[in-house]
Amino acid sequence: MLDSGPDMDEVEALVRDDESVKGIWCVPVYSNPTGCVYSDETIRRLANMKCAAPDFTIFWDNAYSVHSLYGDIPKTANLLKECEKAGCPERAVYFASTSKISFAGAGVSCVGGSAVSIESIRKRLFFQTIGYNKVNQLMHARFLRNAGGVYDHMRRQAEILRPKFEAVLSAFENELGGVGAVEWTKPRGGYFISLYTLYASARRVVELCGEAGLKLTGAGAAFPYKKDPADSHIRIAPTYPSLEELESACRLICLCVKLASLEKLTGLEC
Repeated sequence: MLDSGPDMDEVEALVRDDESVKGIWCVPVYSNPTGCVYSDETIRRLANMKCAAPDFTIFWDNAYSVHSLYGDIPKTANLLKECEKAGCPERAVYFASTSKISFAGAGVSCVGGSAVSIESIRKRLFFQTIGYNKVNQLMHARFLRNAGGVYDHMRRQAEILRPKFEAVLSAFENELGGVGAVEWTKPRGGYFISLYTLYASARRVVELCGEAGLKLTGAGAAFPYKKDPADSHIRIAPTYPSLEELESACRLICLCVKLASLEKLTGLEC
């Protein structure tokens, strides 16, 4: 992943000649876990790339489309329109839901695509559910009301989350700013911060934090099969703890990063 989305040189090379590569799953806005936003160029290249598989599909999972921490919700190119222009209208299928807005796994979702794609999805949904949860749908309709209601709700949510993200970033800057080869993302939305430790030391950081009573997302959790080849990535999820708990946790994370870095550089266990 780059700041502009997936490395399209790599993606295009993978799909060009290998028909066993059937699709790509994309989170285009505040992508999990880095928080990057896909550039318009990336979106157009996805629509126009040559694929060996005739049924190659882009699963466009816009889970964080309104999850801005600072009110500047990104506007990205319309992938469906770009696919139509490229002559492959069935290539992309859109997904979105209130799962990260109201209730995880109990929200209201939607799916979009070409007429052919939607008809195919309808046929499958017919056998997957007898009837939708209309009480839940009504609850969301009355609570969120309309698009303006969604934006108002997310602005209030940002007021809660923004200080938490800033607390983490401030701690990292103050405590790890001088530690070589340690980096982190500074997302403007979404739910995660990516921390990159010294090579082959992320698992040790998580282990040290666990020994001290702090539970982190497992090192490499954001990678396929949880296998980070560099063992350097930790996904920080700061939304749940209180601000006071978060500040204490960040001090511990920074200490463990320093200890793990010392161990890696000296070959001695702290």
